[in-house]
Amino acid sequence: MTFTARKMTHDDVAACVAILNHTIELGGTTAHEEVMTEADFRDHYCDEPPVNNVVIQDGRVVGFQAAFDVGDGLYSIGSFTDQKTPARGAGRALFDKTLSDCQARGGVAILAKITADNVPGLAYYTKMGFQDWKTVPDDHTRRTGEKVDRVIKRYPL
Repeated sequence: MTFTARKMTHDDVAACVAILNHTIELGGTTAHEEVMTEADFRDHYCDEPPVNNVVIQDGRVVGFQAAFDVGDGLYSIGSFTDQKTPARGAGRALFDKTLSDCQARGGVAILAKITADNVPGLAYYTKMGFQDWKTVPDDHTRRTGEKVDRVIKRYPL
């Protein structure tokens, strides 16, 4: 499959919100638990992070990734791909672009902060080459009141 990864634009927001909100509705693979409006998404994922990319297959956005500058050359990454019509390889194409962008900005490492109950997310970042760095006990509280550890994985640049 052929993918094109490029910088996210405002024109991509509706497609990205559909991917994110479907993931939220499925549950279990994101710390987000409330669906996001296009305005909130645009502010948080499109306008705020210095690195944000989408991956396109056959003219359709099939995923997005954002890397937020958290200081000291560190970037905190968030990744979402289409769960309705999965496109195998989209996550790799996204990460390759995001990795290159973070390196070009002089970053020293990319961090992935994943709730411990997000088994697919933990597996994805491990597959991309991230290493377990630390765990923050009870760092996230689900709507049910359940406390969940956050696993922080690190990818040195």
